[in-house]
Amino acid sequence: MKVICTNGVKTLLLDLMPAFERKGGIMPNITWGATASLVKELEAGAAADLAILTAESIDDLIRKGTVVAGSRIDLASSGIGLAVRKGGKKPDIGSPDALKAALLAAKSVSHSKSGMSGIYFPTVLARLGIADQMKGKIVMPEPGTPVGEVIARGDAEIGVQQISELLPVAGVEIIGPLPPSLQKITTFSAGILVAAKDADAAKAYVKFVTAEAGPLLRQKGLEPA
Repeated sequence: MKVICTNGVKTLLLDLMPAFERKGGIMPNITWGATASLVKELEAGAAADLAILTAESIDDLIRKGTVVAGSRIDLASSGIGLAVRKGGKKPDIGSPDALKAALLAAKSVSHSKSGMSGIYFPTVLARLGIADQMKGKIVMPEPGTPVGEVIARGDAEIGVQQISELLPVAGVEIIGPLPPSLQKITTFSAGILVAAKDADAAKAYVKFVTAEAGPLLRQKGLEPA
């Protein structure tokens, strides 16, 4: 069974693997990545049985006939958060004005190139009216490199990414989520590929994840869908 899966739920699925194996399920061969990159792979003809991406991307793939209509299952949701290097100063980001001040005071800020948070964060800077002032401070890692690793190495002062992706990185500490008025909640959903060779195994895997994920969600920086 081949699965393409967003990094947003990577730690959750990795933790569930041993239990799925004990249950005797067919172990998935998973390709991890940013949703935008994985969608491009699918559109280029990559073979898979199951896609776990953002809900918007699954819906778009259904419209394009790549994912089976009616197969979307929402698994979890996550907000965008900010992090600093472990032991670093945690600025106040509890309001838009406080966040604006914290970003302007930071020497550098990192966000991804193609992840959902990286695509969204520039709109936050624009809404705060500081997009031009922040241009020289932005550090974007190469695709596949977690923003948290940039922060842990000291290559940027503040990191912005899905909380579920920042949380597992050693050497960083979460400051908190974006203020509610600036927050974007992303829902991660599964969908069966029209070209799936093992749709039954994919359905069984999704059923297992939905049944077992609950107790782990908040540990992984996620919320129920």
